[in-house]
Amino acid sequence: MPDFARAVPVPRPLDVRWIHGSPSAKHDTGPEIQVHAYDEHTVVLRQNKAVHYEAPFLYLLFGAERAVLLDTGATADAAHFPLRAVVDEQIGTWLARHPREGYELLVLHTHPHGDHVAGDGQFADRPGTTVVAADPAVAWPRFGFDADPDAVALVDLGGGRVLECLATPGHHPAAVTYYDPWTGVLLTGDTVYPGRLYIDDWPAFTRSIDRLIALTDRRPVTHVLGCHIEMTTTPGVDYPIRTTYQPDEPPLQLTVADLHDIRTALTALGGTPTRHALPHLILWPSE
Repeated sequence: MPDFARAVPVPRPLDVRWIHGSPSAKHDTGPEIQVHAYDEHTVVLRQNKAVHYEAPFLYLLFGAERAVLLDTGATADAAHFPLRAVVDEQIGTWLARHPREGYELLVLHTHPHGDHVAGDGQFADRPGTTVVAADPAVAWPRFGFDADPDAVALVDLGGGRVLECLATPGHHPAAVTYYDPWTGVLLTGDTVYPGRLYIDDWPAFTRSIDRLIALTDRRPVTHVLGCHIEMTTTPGVDYPIRTTYQPDEPPLQLTVADLHDIRTALTALGGTPTRHALPHLILWPSE
């Protein structure tokens, strides 16, 4: 078991061919959930687009005392989306390498939209598991954001692996972003990802981008990882909404430079909510 707190994050490659649906969802042969080990203690999961067009990415992070699962996907039915079975298998594999008693699972979220919380029920009766609902009435007091929305909440996984959580509204009033000092990964949910950044509150989104940039000024960031891929490899061009087959996807990972590009675009647009394409994503006001 490493000393998570003392490690210096090193960028690891993410040259993954993610499952991306098929021309016929009925005849898709891919797994319901793709599992990619970013490192020994960090797992990236993707729901198959043949199961649900949203195909969200989920993140399973291991510490010495507990694991955290960030988001639970777009499908409730375990027969079609066996999330708990996959998570249990991953935890079992990790515990076989790092045996310990009383290992816990904490289920958190990036925000409460349905494609990020649908699988919560699969963990309701799991022993040693705490599921924190994503809505502000539950999540905000847990993180202390009800008292101070500018606070940085800490999620302690044990052994020095402590995630930093920031309130980053704009896409949704309860949206949050997690920073993992062990990997240097910034987990941005639906706030920033290679796709259509649906923005409900333009000023709040602008403030959140400023917060993320400020974090990158004080913390090393290796990758910016969101929860979807909706773009094609052609700069500024996305797949149509509800697409279930995306053979020409770009990488999941974005960079700190993309955050600065977003901020530059927001400044150029002068505070006016405007649909605006950048090479790796599209600003997409909801109104």
